[in-house]
Amino acid sequence: MRMRHRVAGALLGLMAPGFGLISATAILFVAEASIAAPATVEATAGPQAEMEATARQLFAALDQNRAAIRKEPKKALPLVDSILLPRFDTEYAAQLVLAQNWRTASAEQRQRFVAAMVQMLMKTYGGALADFSADKFKILPYRGDANPDLATVRTEVTRSSGVVVPVDYKLRHTAAGWKAFDVIIEGISYVKNYRTDLGTEISQRGLDAVITRLEKEVAQSGVGQP
Repeated sequence: MRMRHRVAGALLGLMAPGFGLISATAILFVAEASIAAPATVEATAGPQAEMEATARQLFAALDQNRAAIRKEPKKALPLVDSILLPRFDTEYAAQLVLAQNWRTASAEQRQRFVAAMVQMLMKTYGGALADFSADKFKILPYRGDANPDLATVRTEVTRSSGVVVPVDYKLRHTAAGWKAFDVIIEGISYVKNYRTDLGTEISQRGLDAVITRLEKEVAQSGVGQP
């Protein structure tokens, strides 16, 4: 759980996903890019261009709503829902988090887990958007990936202390375009971290019990309620 909180804290500085996430990440997208000369348009410009476009849209929305979000953090949730979540492959991330438990889960369990995970990401990272600013983030030159359907976009996050933190985003090319499914902060994978935590809990209590716990936490937080 301590490692999960470390990942969550770092994601809060980004948004956030995931997802992230959830995003992770929410997932999850930053600005101020510095792009290397691409080897191919699809393999390089695609994922980085997607992140830049998302960042521009997010910053524009934040500039219009920042004061309101600081007063009432829940006002950030519609931005997470409309801008960040569509860029995050929540079902694929959930599949990776559950690992072998995904294969044995029923269709209903899968649907409930994905929904609960998305709402937990919104709960955790939504309120942090008020302090999300472009001057703290930088997208690094693209290095390329052996698999043309997968991409790693490297970024740097400057914390308030001045410490620069490396953050990598894992994306995959889907029928709907490039989508993020994992965030790696200082070498710690959001997906792997949650897979370890939840895998232990699932083995002890069962998948239904874990999903029910997540759903209760979401309900108690009021996420998704007007």
